[in-house]
Amino acid sequence: MAEASDPRMNKLLAALPSAVFQRWLPQLERVEMPLGQALYEPGTTLSHAYFPTTAIVSLLYATEDGGSNEIAVVGNEGILGVPLFMGGGSTPSRGVVQSAGVGFRLKAQTLREEFTNSAAVMRLLLLYTQALITQMTQTAVCNRHHVLEQQMCRWLLMRLDRLQGDELVMTQGLIASMIGVRREGVTEAALKLQSAGLIAYSRGHITVLDRAGLEQRTCECYAVVKQEYDRLLLKTLAI
Repeated sequence: MAEASDPRMNKLLAALPSAVFQRWLPQLERVEMPLGQALYEPGTTLSHAYFPTTAIVSLLYATEDGGSNEIAVVGNEGILGVPLFMGGGSTPSRGVVQSAGVGFRLKAQTLREEFTNSAAVMRLLLLYTQALITQMTQTAVCNRHHVLEQQMCRWLLMRLDRLQGDELVMTQGLIASMIGVRREGVTEAALKLQSAGLIAYSRGHITVLDRAGLEQRTCECYAVVKQEYDRLLLKTLAI
């Protein structure tokens, strides 16, 4: 799609001051993000920041025994590469594409220079970082205190917010690895949601039939995260 080639499909890039965006534009490299691609691994020095437009990326923490758990999700609202401007340069998490699409990447040095020299860029990226921390915190609370069906509703809603359309290409096995539960548990939760007429699931395709129903069925965690993103970024993005 031609529109996928427009960096401004990413809301953070669209919210940049015009002068900054024009400086970045020749340096923004369009990249394909195929399903399962690891954009970075734990402990590696990040060379680029990524701005998804039609792709969705999971931030995963992997345990020594091979397990994994999603700590946050990033789509067209955000950036992958927070350690670059926060000073760390690397992260203990993995960044893995969970919904194929495209995005843009920017060299680490360019991002760091703009963060240091532009108050507007610093403010925008720090507001996003606060929203991302809220998502991570609430995800930890949700995984500990809420039942799997509620977690799955939250998981689906957060992806709908970052996609065009109401269909996700996602196997139950992949969902299980993201949430950090057994595949059988995901199957049971998906069947309950399908029986209630909220979703349709077939061969790795999940179609949301009743978004309002999912919102009623999920826990408060989805609303907490969404409200915080809106509070911190909506006015900035609109400007």
